[in-house]
Amino acid sequence: MEYRKLGSSGLQVSVVGLGTNNFGGRIDEAQSVAVVRQALDEGINFIDTANIYGRGVSEERIGVALKGLREDVLIATKVSGAMGDGPNSKGNSRHHIMEQVDASLSRLQTDYIDLYQMHFPDSSTPIEETLRALDDLVHQGKVRYIGCSNFSAWQTCEAIWTSRSLNMIPFVSVQPEYSMLSRGVEKELIPFCKEYNLGVLPYFPLASGFLTGKYRRGEPVPDGTRLASNARAQERTLTDANFAMLERLENFAEEQGHPMVELAIAWLLSNSSVSSVIAGATKTDQVIANAKAAGWQLTESDMEEVANILKGN
Repeated sequence: MEYRKLGSSGLQVSVVGLGTNNFGGRIDEAQSVAVVRQALDEGINFIDTANIYGRGVSEERIGVALKGLREDVLIATKVSGAMGDGPNSKGNSRHHIMEQVDASLSRLQTDYIDLYQMHFPDSSTPIEETLRALDDLVHQGKVRYIGCSNFSAWQTCEAIWTSRSLNMIPFVSVQPEYSMLSRGVEKELIPFCKEYNLGVLPYFPLASGFLTGKYRRGEPVPDGTRLASNARAQERTLTDANFAMLERLENFAEEQGHPMVELAIAWLLSNSSVSSVIAGATKTDQVIANAKAAGWQLTESDMEEVANILKGN
């Protein structure tokens, strides 16, 4: 396994991380623990979760899986999403952050969080309030580094500028949706992160499983898959143009002696701003397959050919 610095921090994170949004939903506790343990066996030291995944169940299962192993792992979790029905049970207010960090620490069975991320922007809370709360958490030792998820380039810029202006701890990472099928972040966010040394942590790197080849042109969407219950995502993803592109990418990967999964992850890792690719898994063999991508470094020639395929040339 290869390791990279997480943005401007001193943390070394595995280039393939483990996403756990399926914990507490699609897989049970025994399967969740098995997936975490397999990730550790593969050299993965970066596990990403959020308080809203299974309404805390994902964090609980990670806590169980990491008993006696906490010092070997970097835990990233998030806050913002609704954890109750009350008006203050969501968002990035000081009240919600302080309440939820203690709840996450309890569920994770730890006394510190390596990377605490704002899951979503919150237009109803001043960014100064959010960053001051996070700064306090770092100084209290409950949190070691902070980051954001689903922030646009201007929102990330505003947060960095505010931190610098008020001499507060800044974000070290951003977590956007980013894959061969979802490249909007390349226009502004990725260049910003490169200029200001923020680590990029792509989620949905396999485009909800589309880039694994599990969905086939003209065939029913498999039950239990991420797209099975999302008609809008099916309409957006399962297009003739996307299938044509996928077929060419699969052929290219096969010619190089690799499966499509490895190409999708290796392509993201060819971007030096990417610190770790957050790859979800519901089975141990998926963890192994994801981890193998760390061993494939695409050449300039490979990147040119892939770029032509993605452009439809």
